[in-house]
Order: sequence, then structure tokens, then C-alpha cells
Amino acid sequence: MSNDEFRAALSRLAAGVVLVTAEEPPLDEHGRGEDVGMTATAFVSVSLDPPLVMVSLRNDSRMDDLLSEQPLWAVSVLAENQRQVAGRFAMKGRISDRLLFQDLPCIRGEVTGAPLMGGALATLECRTEQRVLAGDHTLVIGRVLTASLPSADGEPLTYFKGRYRQLG
Repeated sequence: MSNDEFRAALSRLAAGVVLVTAEEPPLDEHGRGEDVGMTATAFVSVSLDPPLVMVSLRNDSRMDDLLSEQPLWAVSVLAENQRQVAGRFAMKGRISDRLLFQDLPCIRGEVTGAPLMGGALATLECRTEQRVLAGDHTLVIGRVLTASLPSADGEPLTYFKGRYRQLG
């Protein structure tokens, strides 16, 4: 089986789209760290008791590097009208995330300090419980510390056959 065959087969599995965020630790005690964000479709609920979720991160990606040091992170479940947000944070090879967060309606998570996307269907704040190396990705399992429904109405943004989609 080739990588292309594997990718094509799994592209037939519809997935929800989330924005994973974290705050880099500040360089000194007087500043804020830079906010980092990444679009993910490999995100699942793992356990109800305790409340655990998992996200799959490409090894050596900026988010993987950050979450190897920073145990606190957040997830915003994107709504169908947030396709531009998903595309913005899915870009490869970007240097800084600072401009990506500019002009986006975010609030700071009370527990993690990570940006939570305004208009998201749900937001979660998490603390890493376990990291599992799995091929060219790392599975990060996080305990959910807070969960909220800032915009409970609306439909989810999904990813299917290599494109963002809307239900219906």
C-alpha cells in the first residue's frame, strides 16, 4: 500500500475541525508568551471518567514542540462559518502565529491562558496527561479542565475528501 492509497482511503472519513491553541512561556517574567495555534482534524474524546481527549500532532511541528514543554492547552470546536480560521491555522511553513490571531475574536482561558476562539461551538481547556509516539505523529492525551459552549447553536465545520465541508 502506498502513502497516497492510505491517504485517499482515510480522506473518506469525515472529521470535525478544531483549533488547538497554547501560550508559549514568556521569555522573561515581565512579558507574555506568544500564542500558537494549529488546525486539527485528528481529535477525539477518549474517556468520560476522567474526562480525557486526544489530539494527534505531526512530530517536530511547532505545536508538538510547544506541548512537549507546555502542559496546558486548549481546543475550540469550530463552527461551519469558521472555515477561514481553519484555513489560516492550517498553513504550512509559517514563521509566526502572532499575525494569525490578529483580528480574531478570542478570549483567554482562565486555567490555561490559551486563546479560545469566539463563536466556537465548544471550548475545552486541557492539561497533558500522556504523550505517545506513534509513527510520524505524537498522540497527546489531555485531561479536560474546563468545558464551555460559547456558541451552542450552529453546525460544525467538517473535513472530508481533502476539503472543509458543511453538514447538509
